[in-house]
Amino acid sequence: MKNNAKSCRKIVALIGIALLVVGITRTSRGDDGRDFAEKSKFTKIDVPGAAGRTEPFGINPRGDIVGHYFAVLNNNLITRGFLLSKGKFTNIDVDLPGAVSGSTNAVGINPRGDIVGYYASDNGNIEDGFLLRKGTFTTILAPGSTFTVAFGINPQGDIVGFYIDSSGNLHGFLLSKGTFTNIDVDLPGAAPGSTIPNGINPEGDIVGSYNDSGGNFHGFLLSKGKFATIDVPAAFGIGTQAFGINPEGEIVGYYTDSGGNLHGFLLSKGKFATIDVPAAFGIGTVAFGINPQGDIVGSYSDGSGNVHGFLLSN
Repeated sequence: MKNNAKSCRKIVALIGIALLVVGITRTSRGDDGRDFAEKSKFTKIDVPGAAGRTEPFGINPRGDIVGHYFAVLNNNLITRGFLLSKGKFTNIDVDLPGAVSGSTNAVGINPRGDIVGYYASDNGNIEDGFLLRKGTFTTILAPGSTFTVAFGINPQGDIVGFYIDSSGNLHGFLLSKGTFTNIDVDLPGAAPGSTIPNGINPEGDIVGSYNDSGGNFHGFLLSKGKFATIDVPAAFGIGTQAFGINPEGEIVGYYTDSGGNLHGFLLSKGKFATIDVPAAFGIGTVAFGINPQGDIVGSYSDGSGNVHGFLLSN
């Protein structure tokens, strides 16, 4: 169980910013010919007072953005969630019983402003998911699990994420109308216990990632009960991870190339486009969320050890 717990913490860290990937990125043109650096408006996102890391993960149709950042409190480095709405930052700190102070990670937001994420727990669990709705926090804990992480939420309130069961096995989940349903990729070559759903749209389409037997990541789309693999053609090494999907079926995520460089991607109408923030350096660019208007949020490294958020808008 301890080994599984450590593995899951590594998974969460990898999803957050792929800390193990090192390289230099550059502005590049996607396969569909769209250069995001030239044709999209770039906005840097840094929570005031953040200690070197701001990571936006979700964006809704109103343009409200959620994520988390590092802060220093009483000489300790902590993690706090944030909501950026109409230019104003608001902190998100889970105040549920058993929540470890300074451990809130906000990840997904829907059109109603419902927010999901996860936090460290001292109730015998390692991580618990949460739902923040109309100012009230609710714990999300899969039955019999010791580790639950919530990543995505759609307008209907359906939530996706992953958990570890009492036997130490990892499963993806869909929480809909109070009922948990396991999500386990059954594609050829998929390693058991490696399914991580990250995003869900109004149609119920789900995107995420899974591992093959060699430990490489592949993205997946689950639509109408059928799984399909998402692999960026240029992906290499760690591979492809799909993270966000909007009502139009556009998907964002990130991948590593043969040089170990990290790039965001947009998959739209069957075509891949690379997303590289011009200021990115080192571990590169990561795309996490996309809304119906095609606005994309994510994060990038500036080469000096700091991680900044970004918004690419049309």
